[in-house]
Amino acid sequence: MEIIDAIDRYKQFLLAEKGLSKTTLDNYLEDLKLFHRIFDHQLTEQYSPYEISDFAILMAQEGKKPTTIIRRISALRNYFTFLQREGIYTKELPLIDKPKVPQRLPNVLSPEDVEALLDAPNLDKADEVRDKAMLEVMYASGLRVSEVLNLSMSNINAQKGILRLIGKGSKERIVPIGDFALEYLNNYISGPRSKNPGRKTKFVFLNKFGKPLSRQYFFRMVKVYAERAEIHETVSPHTLRHSFATHLLENGADLRVVQEMLGHSNIATTQIYTHVSTKRIISAYDLYTRRT
Repeated sequence: MEIIDAIDRYKQFLLAEKGLSKTTLDNYLEDLKLFHRIFDHQLTEQYSPYEISDFAILMAQEGKKPTTIIRRISALRNYFTFLQREGIYTKELPLIDKPKVPQRLPNVLSPEDVEALLDAPNLDKADEVRDKAMLEVMYASGLRVSEVLNLSMSNINAQKGILRLIGKGSKERIVPIGDFALEYLNNYISGPRSKNPGRKTKFVFLNKFGKPLSRQYFFRMVKVYAERAEIHETVSPHTLRHSFATHLLENGADLRVVQEMLGHSNIATTQIYTHVSTKRIISAYDLYTRRT
């Protein structure tokens, strides 16, 4: 079969049966076009089973990112699998070792930067009293952004100093909040929130109209306070969660305990923070040795 006809047949399959978006479809077709610019065949019978791995090697030599190579290999394998299923291509495809994607370490603030960020809100302003409570709770308990925004009054047990949360997969977990964060949370609830139009609603953190806050607001708010605290690193709400986990491990917390507090189903997800801690220790050691 002519390759132009095979690709058109594959395109119809992606549109009709896979229901891909135009962007995803265009990406697939662009990857196929790039492959065929290198291996200039006219007929499907001319394909070699080893051309996908050769294509991967060429991209690696060109310095393409592992994520790009993996995506293009996946696009090609899907195309060839389709041709095999349709009886257009009968040769067996070899297994291909995909390049490893480097593990991205989360951005973590130093304890000093965290303190500066938490001290940035102006407690003479009602909305910043609320923001201060949000930041304190997130750092003290390692909550996800969604868990902070959806925190309900019934989730708080002030007497025991705990939060009862429903995380990913509707799994319940209990995390300590700590006296310091609890104090600011109580100040907000008994102060600005008690005068808010939405004070009878279940959500803890409310905007001036009595509605739950949006993720967009939380992201903007954190960046404003980071700028006010003169923190020059990239900071997002999730940075506080990363910092919470890393600082716990640096101070000798058990990995399994941190896993439970974060609500990770797989301990491998939590283990990334041990790499962050090690990296920070090595960085501090290098700085010390340069000064001595």
